[in-house]
Amino acid sequence: MSGPNGEPHVAVGGAGGNEDEDEDGDSFGEEEYAAINSMLDQINSCLDHLEEKNDYLHACLKELLESNRQTRLEFQQQSEQQNMEADVQGSQPPV
Repeated sequence: MSGPNGEPHVAVGGAGGNEDEDEDGDSFGEEEYAAINSMLDQINSCLDHLEEKNDYLHACLKELLESNRQTRLEFQQQSEQQNMEADVQGSQPPV
């Protein structure tokens, strides 16, 4: 039986009467270890997926940042060129 997030249901404690438990009732049987291992594999898979998404987003943001830098430099160059042209036109005597 699976839990709400698809993880296997793991019964921890003495209600099951498991033969693998010792007198304290705190040891896990093979099924419990297998279930925990499966959950850890799922968590690891999710973390790998998140890392891939993070790497992709990081690459996209770096690309966007570089694009914005290029655009800003082009605007600055155009602005400087327009200012220079305006200065040249303003300094010429009228004919």
